[in-house]
Amino acid sequence: MPFFWFDPTFVLLIPAVLLAAYAQFRVQATFRRYSEVRSSTGYTGAQIAAELLRRKGIANVTIEPIQGMLADNYDPRAKVLRLSPDVYQSDSLAAIGVAAHETGHALQDRDGYKPLALRAAIVPAATLGTNAAWILFIIGLFTHLTPLMDLGILFFLGYVVFSLVTLPVEFNASNRAVAVLQGEGLVLPQEAQGVRAVLNAAALTYVAAATMAILQLVRLLVLRESRRD
Repeated sequence: MPFFWFDPTFVLLIPAVLLAAYAQFRVQATFRRYSEVRSSTGYTGAQIAAELLRRKGIANVTIEPIQGMLADNYDPRAKVLRLSPDVYQSDSLAAIGVAAHETGHALQDRDGYKPLALRAAIVPAATLGTNAAWILFIIGLFTHLTPLMDLGILFFLGYVVFSLVTLPVEFNASNRAVAVLQGEGLVLPQEAQGVRAVLNAAALTYVAAATMAILQLVRLLVLRESRRD
C-alpha cells in the first residue's frame, strides 16, 4: 500500500501544480508591469472605487485598507471593500484595475448576482468541510474505515463546488470592471488593455485553484478505490 503523503497518485496533481506556478508568476509579473504605468485620471485605487460606487449609486459600501499583497476583497455581508496598500494608495493601471474588479463584486451584490450570493453562503461550509475532509479521509485511509473516507470525499466535494462557483463570480466581476471603467470614461482605450491584462492574469489563479481542487478530488477517489484492492 502506498503512503498517503508519498504515493504515486501525486502525479495526478502535477498539471495543477504547474498551472498554479505559472498563474502566480504571470499575475505578479503583469501586476508589476502595470504598476509602473500611471493612470491618466490620477485616481488612486481607493479613489477609483469610491468614484465608481458614487456614480453607480451605491452608498452602503465602505472602503478600507488591508495589509497583504493582492489581499483585496469585497465582503458582501459586511458591505466592505478592502484594498491592499499597492492598490489603495497607487494611481497605476494595475491598482485601478484591481480596485474596479472589487467594485464589480459590489455591483454584483447590488444586482443580486446569484453566483455571488451562493459563494458567500457556502464559504463557511466549504472552509470547515475542507479541513474535516482531510482529517476524515486520512483517518479512514489508515484505519481501513471506508465510510470515513467516503465522508471525507463528500466534504471535499463541497470545496470543489465552491471553487467552481468562484469562477463565474470572478470572471463576471472582471468584465464588469472593464466595462464600467470604459463606460464612465475613467480609462482611455489603450489603458483598458492594460487593465484587462491585469485582470486576466488574476483570473488565471482562480482557474488554477479550481483545477487543483478537481484533481485533488480525483486523487482521493483513486486512493479510496485502491483500498478495495
